[in-house]
Amino acid sequence: MAALGREGMKSALRGDGDAGDVWALLGAYALLNLAVLLMYGMDKGRARGDRRRIPEKDLLLAALIGPFGAMAGMRVFRHKTRKARFKLVPLFALLHVALAFLILN
Repeated sequence: MAALGREGMKSALRGDGDAGDVWALLGAYALLNLAVLLMYGMDKGRARGDRRRIPEKDLLLAALIGPFGAMAGMRVFRHKTRKARFKLVPLFALLHVALAFLILN
């Protein structure tokens, strides 16, 4: 996949460039969010089994990188929903949406 800058993404989405790059980027982003979702599920399973947990700072860092997977994991597994720090996760998602908007416009 070629380096895809702002103009390259705009071009690909308009149909002027290589749309395969955009699909590859979106696929990688989806896989990243899936990995974060699974990470939250693993931590919930460890919590139930009274085993060693994933540190909260690691879960928050993962949420910063893949916020939609984190939000899904929090909802599906009912995990970390009461912790004050994890109220940042929806803000991370808004940040991702805002960045996508800025890149595409």
